[in-house]
Amino acid sequence: MRLQDCHNFHDFRELARRRLPGPIFNYIDGAADDEVTHRKNTSSFENVDLVPSILNGVRDIDLSVTVLGQKLDLPIYCSPTALQRLFHHQGERAVAAAAAKFGTMFGVSSLGTVSLEDLRKKHDNPQVYQFYFHKDRGLNRAMMQRAKEAGVNVMMLTVDSITGGNRERDLRTGFSIPFKLTLGGMIQFAIKPAWGLNYVCHERFRLPQLEEHIDMGGGALSIGRYFTEMLDPTMNWDDVAEMVQEWGGEYCLKGVISAEDAATAASIGCTGVVLSNHGGRQLDGSRTAFDQLGEVLDTAGDKLDVLMDGGVQRGTHVLKALSMGAKAVGIGRGYLYPLAAAGQPGVERALELMKAEIERDMRLMGASSVSELSRNNLR
Repeated sequence: MRLQDCHNFHDFRELARRRLPGPIFNYIDGAADDEVTHRKNTSSFENVDLVPSILNGVRDIDLSVTVLGQKLDLPIYCSPTALQRLFHHQGERAVAAAAAKFGTMFGVSSLGTVSLEDLRKKHDNPQVYQFYFHKDRGLNRAMMQRAKEAGVNVMMLTVDSITGGNRERDLRTGFSIPFKLTLGGMIQFAIKPAWGLNYVCHERFRLPQLEEHIDMGGGALSIGRYFTEMLDPTMNWDDVAEMVQEWGGEYCLKGVISAEDAATAASIGCTGVVLSNHGGRQLDGSRTAFDQLGEVLDTAGDKLDVLMDGGVQRGTHVLKALSMGAKAVGIGRGYLYPLAAAGQPGVERALELMKAEIERDMRLMGASSVSELSRNNLR
């Protein structure tokens, strides 16, 4: 199977599965507990149908949107995700470059493997910094100041990860940073030698957003221990309000599900929320973002920008979210599988296919621009 044989989300997933060692593939692919929410994130789109409008004389398609003060050429963006250079040695560099080519926004995680500054210097498309709230308040302030000096456009605070989700696939393989693998996990790495060669022949794996502040070596601080030991589960609205004021720009909460929380976010000065359950990787049994969109928009949609992510695999999924009223839609696994499969060319092919799907589906819907989509299109 080659990159040109990939025509959809599932094809990219299969190519990534073939190329990655089992523990790393399962880190991307897996979710919390019984992975019910992970599955429902996609199936929730099947509960709503599109109602096309005909004979509208659609000629040119305008996919541009303005979200969180940023003009995007596409209504989709690359959500911030951790550890990208584990999946392919190009990591965030590939994703940022592909997002720049398509004129859309990309996110960098606190657990990112390329520095904010490196990416900002190379690309001028909108950049989001996904931030975790640490027990050390000085560390929080220092990381925000660094993002401001780097020229980050949007601060995105993750609020659904004050402790790590129960990701049992990782427990079975011993996946951690640095690796502390089970015997089965070691065997999986041994049968995928190409990944290992790429890993050792390119620049050293780093977590540049954290390495000045946290010792990630020696004690084999795993991803789970980072979440449970370094992050502050007592974070509250007062803490967030203080950070919003200190940032003084576009500030978005990622991981909101309830309409009341979205309204509270607006009341403390947030300019956006991302409806998200972290790809089903945190609280299994959580409501899906798409199912909550209408309720949140009806409560707070006039007060801030409402985005969503989770389970998006098709252009029609994007159209359903936009028709409901979302300002833009984030993809995570939708670019991580292509990244793992082929680096920057993989991410570019995934974005190109998604763009083509959305354009084609807009024509079939009888809509020339995103602004023409509404709940009248849905049943």
